[in-house]
Amino acid sequence: MLIDNIKLIIKAGNGGNGAATLLRNGLTSKGGPDGGNGGNGGNIYFLATHNVNDLREFRYKKKITALNGTNGQNQKKFGKNASHITILVPIGTKITDMISGKVWEIFNTKEPLLFAHGGKGGRGNVEFKSATNQTPRFAEPGAFGEQKELLLEIRLIAEIGLIGLPNAGKSSLLSVLTNATPEIAAYPFTTLEPNIGMLGKHPIADIPGLIEGASLGKGLGTGFLRHIEKTKILLHCIDITIENPKQAYETIRKEFAQFNTQLLKKPEYILLNKIDLADEQLIKKVSAIFTKMKKPVLSCSFYNQKSIEKLKTTVIKLLK
Repeated sequence: MLIDNIKLIIKAGNGGNGAATLLRNGLTSKGGPDGGNGGNGGNIYFLATHNVNDLREFRYKKKITALNGTNGQNQKKFGKNASHITILVPIGTKITDMISGKVWEIFNTKEPLLFAHGGKGGRGNVEFKSATNQTPRFAEPGAFGEQKELLLEIRLIAEIGLIGLPNAGKSSLLSVLTNATPEIAAYPFTTLEPNIGMLGKHPIADIPGLIEGASLGKGLGTGFLRHIEKTKILLHCIDITIENPKQAYETIRKEFAQFNTQLLKKPEYILLNKIDLADEQLIKKVSAIFTKMKKPVLSCSFYNQKSIEKLKTTVIKLLK
């Protein structure tokens, strides 16, 4: 199961408290202040990695907390600084601060990005000694570490997005265009999560089918549309045998408009699928519908190897 978005609370460590002690040993019964400073709390960082594909690690881990710095001690002993935490996420992970609304995208695989500062350790009473106060009996408490509520979202990094209504043949096409092995069956919503395959060096994503009202939560909703936000080209798969191909096309476009209008601006090609079930007259008729809409039209059949090879060649040329 693909876990592509998660809510996560991160809490940096608190600083350790400074010590308020006075020197006492076998030689001195009334010595001056000797309380050390507290250690700093641990920071929390995020780092992109190629070794993580989704966010399943956080499915049952809703809060990540760094350790606190240790308290200062007598004899001017400083408390130990806490270790920092680095959270590994897939490259391109989008992170939103749910309080401030600030957004980051994590691409750097070498330099961790600081998200939550650990609290600074409190000063011991040694730090407060002065000419007017030779024996301060107080120390400073450690500062609290930052806490943030974050929304983590991943988007598949694909150059081509296969979109369309359920049963438009997207999964079948992905299986013959690439090395992917999605589940395929003759009923709606066989694809319950995005699949990705490689056409040479070019990743292709198969996005689960949308239906009218998806933006309102019907069917599978629009939860997977984020995975085509970064694609270069959209192949809009239309089952040529359905009664109203134009309506099928407009259904998807309407849901795009509800989700993110930027999707409407992406280069889009109509891909008439299942042409083995249609005669030449029907193919020309449906092609003409989209040609009048000034949409470039391609066609293929899962069972026609020649049409698949032609489609592969065309897609690679389009990407170039």
